[in-house]
Amino acid sequence: MSSMSEKDTPPILTGKHYASPSAFTPESLLREARRQKQAAAQPVPDVCLLDPDGDIVQHLKAAGSVRLHEGWVCYHTDLYLFEPAGRAFGVVGCAVGSSFAVLVAEELFASGCQLLVSITSAGQITPVRTPPYFILIDRALRDEGTSYHYLPPSRFSAAPEGVLEKLAGSIADLRSPVLVGATWTTDAPFRETQAAIDSMRAEGILAVEMEAAALYAFAAARRRSVVCFAHVTNQMGQIDGDFEKGEADGATASLTLFDRTVTLLGY
Repeated sequence: MSSMSEKDTPPILTGKHYASPSAFTPESLLREARRQKQAAAQPVPDVCLLDPDGDIVQHLKAAGSVRLHEGWVCYHTDLYLFEPAGRAFGVVGCAVGSSFAVLVAEELFASGCQLLVSITSAGQITPVRTPPYFILIDRALRDEGTSYHYLPPSRFSAAPEGVLEKLAGSIADLRSPVLVGATWTTDAPFRETQAAIDSMRAEGILAVEMEAAALYAFAAARRRSVVCFAHVTNQMGQIDGDFEKGEADGATASLTLFDRTVTLLGY
């Protein structure tokens, strides 16, 4: 049987020109957004938190612990500042899915961010313990689309070099358990079939989420510092009483993990 021609190959696997710069850049988008919104250029904090579920942002807002970053001109999100111990960090909520997460990541790094930590909720694949708990994602299966625009095809995206060594042995003593392992990143949460789940479990995948493979591919291609955690909070609705995240919908534990991560990485 003859091999598939380029014409028949899915477009996501062809014509990417990985070494070529993009004609459309986050810098140009932000420039025009500032012009339209008559906003001055203001850098974001050097460390930012991506909160796809939005629970951390809601918790901080309810506590009166955040203020809006007036210079953030993203068309799709708000950036909030929170200042534990007097130091400002940025947090963006509700950027769910690989393409949205990377769009926001591109804009954050173009605006002065030096480290991005993502903490996203995830469904349990391998029942290693009872949720909720965290996973420091060492690699993520690329079952989404965005990563293939940043890196040539491969099965996994990996965490940036050096991150695991700095974190893995020093976050195990937190009150909420933190494991280290692989996740499955998908664009289609309602197409997680039992056959696919069984296959992932057989491969040693611990959980399923929607952002990590793309964020790690972006980090590798653009030489950025990104750390992804999965907060395993559910069994994909297959039991009654699922999706319980813990205190403050998981925000308290997530903020503790964020603080330890930033410290250990030297930011």
